[in-house]
Amino acid sequence: MHVFTASGVLLDTMALLALVDNNPVACLLWLGAAMMIDGVDGTLARKYDVKALLPHFDGSTLDMVIDYLTWAFIPALFIYYFIELPTNFGLLAVFIILLSSMFCFCNTNMKSQDNYFVGFPAAWNIAAAYFYILDLPPFITFAAIVFLAILTVTKMKFLHPFRVRQFMLFNIAVTLVWCICTTSLVLSSPEHAAWALWGWGIASVYFIGMCVWRTVKEAF
Repeated sequence: MHVFTASGVLLDTMALLALVDNNPVACLLWLGAAMMIDGVDGTLARKYDVKALLPHFDGSTLDMVIDYLTWAFIPALFIYYFIELPTNFGLLAVFIILLSSMFCFCNTNMKSQDNYFVGFPAAWNIAAAYFYILDLPPFITFAAIVFLAILTVTKMKFLHPFRVRQFMLFNIAVTLVWCICTTSLVLSSPEHAAWALWGWGIASVYFIGMCVWRTVKEAF
């Protein structure tokens, strides 16, 4: 199972090579594949009690190292090279992403008792896909980066579709729809299929709604 988790670094390497080769589509697809491995490896590790089989190997540390590459470091470079930002703001955006992500990964309270992320979970690979598909004006993109970085240190709850038990099967189904639609939109850019846009939009609204609902529920 650790080999399965470690394979994420191979996909990250392919994403980085695609970035160097000036191929944003391939970079996003490789990051997406790495994200899928990350989504299920923890569940499989717990199911087969890998920790008992290899007590001297820290799978959590392995996962964190790969996650920082998949979710923060490579996406930050992707945004720097392929997403239009205000003049002279590109490097600042990278610094904001990487520094805020370090706080996220070092936060011992990054999960609630019901397995929601507390604060924005440094999901910059997902943010990068949105920026690429939406092609927002530069200052709006930069403002979004700052806003997400600020959310990292808040109590805002973010859904983990593979860990939150409530509505888990439906959450996973919506996640799969989102992945299929996102892949289609990335591949078809800039000409997007209507079905993919609708599916992507509805899934996005659902995730935002779940996050807001869970946050408000705790507040009141």
